[in-house]
Amino acid sequence: MNFSGYLPATAPAEARGVARDGVRLLVGLRDGVTHHVFHDLPSLLSPGDVLVVNTSTTMPAAVGVVGDTGLVLHFSTRLDDGRWVVEPRRDLMPTSEGVAGQQLELKGFELKGGAWVRLESAFTSRLWTASTSVTPAYLAANGHPIRYSYVDHEWPISFYRTVFSDGSDFGSAEMPSAARPFTEALVTRLVSRGIVFAPISLHTGVASPEAHEKPYPERFSVPAASAGLINHAHATGGRVIAVGTTAVRAVESAASPSGFVSAAAGWTDLVVTPSRGVHAIDGLLTGFHEPRASHLMMLEAIAGTEVLEECYREAVGSGYLWHEFGDLNLLLPAPAGRGSRL
Repeated sequence: MNFSGYLPATAPAEARGVARDGVRLLVGLRDGVTHHVFHDLPSLLSPGDVLVVNTSTTMPAAVGVVGDTGLVLHFSTRLDDGRWVVEPRRDLMPTSEGVAGQQLELKGFELKGGAWVRLESAFTSRLWTASTSVTPAYLAANGHPIRYSYVDHEWPISFYRTVFSDGSDFGSAEMPSAARPFTEALVTRLVSRGIVFAPISLHTGVASPEAHEKPYPERFSVPAASAGLINHAHATGGRVIAVGTTAVRAVESAASPSGFVSAAAGWTDLVVTPSRGVHAIDGLLTGFHEPRASHLMMLEAIAGTEVLEECYREAVGSGYLWHEFGDLNLLLPAPAGRGSRL
């Protein structure tokens, strides 16, 4: 997609004098786009629709390096063998610094033997596989949220967590941000309207806002109860609407080509593209993505090229805000009551 002139959200909505559910919402339908406020969402959905939400808790995943005020390590993904995938960044930007075998001492309280990371091998062009003494408890006590250069200054971790995260499912390097505008009051209104919530988990890794790489493997879980809610919606004419691209990746990783979703857990390397399409997802609630972002392929697979391009033209022209603290886009090409898919 070719667009420019978009505006980044430089601070959370609350810091801009707007309630979490008071951000703007652009709805893309088959026959055009409409403009709303996020708390209008109950009126835009139909009884029997299912919202798939990610319960993963955002970690304070950035930790400073001792003796180097500009260098920070982002803890992205914890591997099965206890190692981590990490990203070094200098002054909020990617850096090519680092060599295999290098050991970095980290700031914070003393662990037995110190808090350290040893870079082992390149995971991607910007990420390293690393052994480390760091644990989730260390991050909770010493880390701070990952911040990119478009955000004006650091904000507490509470600004990077959603109403669907109770802190028990600790593992996302970055916030599943499409769920950020939900409040307890709004969830109550949606449930009263007959909207169903299906929780899943996908621990998000570190994004690549500069490199726009395709997502790498991430840990996910689709519980049997949530799979059942999705399949029931398919059978009775409800729509399955993912809250965020993470929810799409998890559900589609657990779906058959016919759209039947089974309980599943583990690692997924799925990349949703227009050629692959989606099997179980009918709509998507998401933020706005940069022109070269790989997520746009997923959005196009769900909404189609024409709807997506119209949404982005309208969003740029109307001053919608981008990124994790920005406005939202509801892509809803499937009409309500469309009938059984199974």
